[in-house]
Amino acid sequence: MNNALRSRRPLSPAHRAWITCLLFFLLATSVAAKVLPLEFDAGRNRLIAYMLSQQLPAQHFSHKPLDDTLSRNAYDLYLRQLDPRKRFLLKTDVEQLDAFADHIDDELRRGRMVLPDAGMQLLNERIKQVDKWIDEIMDKGFDPNREEYLEVDPKKRQWAADRDALYDRWRRILKMQVLSTYLDLMEEQVKKAGSAETREDGTPALQESESAESRAIDSELWEQAMAKVKKRNHTYLHRLLQETRQEHYNRYFDAVARAFDPHTTYMAPTSREDFDIHMSGSLEGIGALLREDDGHIKVVRIIPGSAAERQGQLQAEDIILSVAEKDGDPVDITDMRIRDAVSYIRGPKGTEVRLTVQKPDGRKVVIPIVRDVVQIEETYVKSTLLKDSKQDPIGYIRVPSFYRDFSATRNGGKGRNVTDDLRRELYKLKEQGISGLILDLRNNGGGALTDAVEISGLFLPGGPVVQVRNSQGMIRILEDEDTNVAWDGPMIVLVNQFSASASEILAAALQDYGRALIIGGAHTHGKGVVQAIMDLNRNLPLLHLKKYDDLGALKVTIQKFYRVNGKSTQLQGVTPDVVVPSGLDYLKSGEKYMDYALPSDQVENVGYHKWRGARFDIGRARSLGAVWVEKSEKFQAIREETEKARVRSEQTRVAVFLAGMKKERRELEQAREEARAAGLLAEDHEQEFTENKEEKSMAAKLEEDPFVQVALYLMEGKVTEEQTASTAR
Repeated sequence: MNNALRSRRPLSPAHRAWITCLLFFLLATSVAAKVLPLEFDAGRNRLIAYMLSQQLPAQHFSHKPLDDTLSRNAYDLYLRQLDPRKRFLLKTDVEQLDAFADHIDDELRRGRMVLPDAGMQLLNERIKQVDKWIDEIMDKGFDPNREEYLEVDPKKRQWAADRDALYDRWRRILKMQVLSTYLDLMEEQVKKAGSAETREDGTPALQESESAESRAIDSELWEQAMAKVKKRNHTYLHRLLQETRQEHYNRYFDAVARAFDPHTTYMAPTSREDFDIHMSGSLEGIGALLREDDGHIKVVRIIPGSAAERQGQLQAEDIILSVAEKDGDPVDITDMRIRDAVSYIRGPKGTEVRLTVQKPDGRKVVIPIVRDVVQIEETYVKSTLLKDSKQDPIGYIRVPSFYRDFSATRNGGKGRNVTDDLRRELYKLKEQGISGLILDLRNNGGGALTDAVEISGLFLPGGPVVQVRNSQGMIRILEDEDTNVAWDGPMIVLVNQFSASASEILAAALQDYGRALIIGGAHTHGKGVVQAIMDLNRNLPLLHLKKYDDLGALKVTIQKFYRVNGKSTQLQGVTPDVVVPSGLDYLKSGEKYMDYALPSDQVENVGYHKWRGARFDIGRARSLGAVWVEKSEKFQAIREETEKARVRSEQTRVAVFLAGMKKERRELEQAREEARAAGLLAEDHEQEFTENKEEKSMAAKLEEDPFVQVALYLMEGKVTEEQTASTAR
């Protein structure tokens, strides 16, 4: 309470003026309090604000003070979620809101929050204004051949200088949508006509040239496109206006939490409910973990064994633009809150949902997915033999996640876990006489810390595995206490940018001990922190106990991981011993690209003994790997396509005229064809995704996997001249 009584800083004139204006607004709403949704309770929100101001600095690993610096960071996050694509607020609006940037800490402590109401009021006024413009702009019509462009990256786009600038921005947005919808309708017409007019490569003739004929407009299809776009935007704007005052407060609280680090969040009661469902494993739908990101719904991870994984096209970092049932009209989900977006994506098992997705390089594709429950067996460890004519077979084990059934353990049973499953698969491979082992941790987002330690112990003769430091600076060393080694032969671990958390702990331990050769892209994800859920209802001040409805919860970063050599996996991740080209190289994906991520630091080396058994000569492996990559057509194709994708991803100024848009579509289709021809992209023809589609075996897929193939090649040069392999059979 002492912090709340400290001397107050003087408010700026702009801030004082806004508070005066907002008092009238709040008085007006308080008169109509009985008709407001029951979910909004000013006293409840004051209590949440106070608890955040006390609990976050105290419980968070960093102990960041709730001061002006953190206020400005929270304000930055708040503004970006308020109008993420800069489609509504004017520069003058933002300047008025900027007056609050240094005062969020004061608002929370005093329980007098003005910013969420100010932001809501300004945003809704602009949305209503734009809604009135829609009909006016579209009734004037567009010249489809007038050469214009639009910047679509909100980070490169400036706030509209005035109403005229905002009006022109919306004119271009609507024109772009009409042109895109018109071309979609044209392509559908070509398909229905049996593709009578196509080029030799099969793409529609409408994309072919900039001749006078190609610049002509089919008036009937143009009118259809105009009607669709008008209806879609009115629906979209109406949806934005339905957001409640409480939802604006919830996002304000979440911005404060995320200013501490990207994994610390405020979870409103509805968000907590969704989190509990996810953690319980009750997964039905397409099987993708999503997040809101600058006004878009972005794919974070594909759930192993899910419908999305089996279909094969949806990938992490994809942006879902719209959702449609098999024969229905697409619903635009940009700027939609994630809970609402998920309600469109979910559906009964066996039904088809069509996602219009934008790939990170700008390509757009419609992905049909038949909803289904997760095939549980596909979420577990799997193994196979990889044949090589020059040596004994090599074992391959894929670990999709570090799963553990904690509920069964709590009830006195022994639930299924990744360690036992991996041990069982390893035993089967050893029985078949393997001479080496490839452990695949690609796309493994982590899981139980217990299993990261225990799996490390399957390959090490005891010793420290990871250091865990809490917010008080106390370090706990987690050790492999079993001196038995389940496999002491040569070992390679595969990682990528989506290998995170527990995956990084395992890879780092095996790398530090010299136990395994790590192969992958430039780095792993870099998540070296752990979170805990703090139920705000259990931390209520005594006077407020049970006075208010559910306050929600905080997901707070409370610990940090460190390798046995003292370095942190946080931010920088694990750097592979052998870095090879990856189709993910152009993506700005990983902890170091996230807002306000905790820094990487170092603690003391715990002292450990290097592995004395069969091991790789790292220098020799790098040299051999580099030669193999240079000779590999697959890796060369990956390198070339990745560079093209990087260039495309940076081209965010799009054409808003017919010939220009056709040209861009033609170039993206050509890029798709080149990626398919190189074997880097799944086929995306609808007929390929029927229920009768034959799945390739794991071994067949791995034969086409360049990461696995370079690992097999390096197994041939696995041992130094001074060392001999002692392979456990």
